[in-house]
Amino acid sequence: MPIAPALQKYLVAKNIAYDVIPHEPTLSSERTAEACRISQDRLAKGIVLRRRNGGYVLAVLPASHHMRLSDLKNELGESVEMAKEAEVDKLFWDCAHGAVPPVGSCYGLPLLVDDSIEAQPDVYMEAGDHKTLLHMDHAQFALLMAAAHHARFSERLSKGAMKSVVWW
Repeated sequence: MPIAPALQKYLVAKNIAYDVIPHEPTLSSERTAEACRISQDRLAKGIVLRRRNGGYVLAVLPASHHMRLSDLKNELGESVEMAKEAEVDKLFWDCAHGAVPPVGSCYGLPLLVDDSIEAQPDVYMEAGDHKTLLHMDHAQFALLMAAAHHARFSERLSKGAMKSVVWW
């Protein structure tokens, strides 16, 4: 399953240009970036958050960063927490476990995009499995994220911390 069907259909409908980059299966964002020889700053990851008042939101940030939940609370005006794996699997029904593409619209999820990923000249992202990345230039990524809420809610991980983090 190179590209999740819902994601592929959405990208075609939005006329988004992208390249497909196959890679060896990996267990973390860091290893994916290493396998593909790309900067973790340019690898967008999606993290599903459950709103305390109901519903979900997909946070999009670079693999080199981690979320600051207190900043998200201030930005959204409510508390959020990471969704449980079973919830994520239901929402991303056509994706491999843990391979969440950072494109929530095709799954009915509102997006919250960290400003740091918006600064990148090009962006890579999971395609719905652990063996395929999509690559697009900044303009195409910006089109995908146009309806998203944009804010600063993450900070860069230290190099030592990056080596020990598994994202799913």
